[in-house]
Amino acid sequence: MPRIATNDRVDRQQLLDFVRIRHHLVLVTTRGDGRPQVSPVTGGVDADGRIVISTYPDRAKATNLRRDPAATVLVLSDEWDDAWVQVDGTAEVLDMPGREAEDGLVEYFRCIAGEHSDWDEYREAMRRQGKSLIRITVDRWGPVATGGFPPDRAPA
Repeated sequence: MPRIATNDRVDRQQLLDFVRIRHHLVLVTTRGDGRPQVSPVTGGVDADGRIVISTYPDRAKATNLRRDPAATVLVLSDEWDDAWVQVDGTAEVLDMPGREAEDGLVEYFRCIAGEHSDWDEYREAMRRQGKSLIRITVDRWGPVATGGFPPDRAPA
């Protein structure tokens, strides 16, 4: 039986529920020359419904988002041919040291991996490494989709 493509329109809560359990993302930012910068990343959804990604302050994605906060995220399922969604939003980059960045990195860890065995140790590691947190406020999104034949073109 051929696989039929799907395009399911979802509301914001359904979108966040879909993204919350998927951590394989592709982040698209804009380089200074206007061309796309594509970065495979691990991400999650924070308590305020923002997509969160950990990085370093000098990475291209962070540099690009400081200049132009427009971000696109492709959220993939664990299985390559399973459902996905494109999310567009506005990003902010929070750098260490800073309480907001530090607390955000704790929440980032929690939404991806759960509780850490030693939060003081984790916070110290984030300070020592000089980590940054990207937070993307969701502005719009496409349908949750799967690949396959368009319904009207599937072989019989």
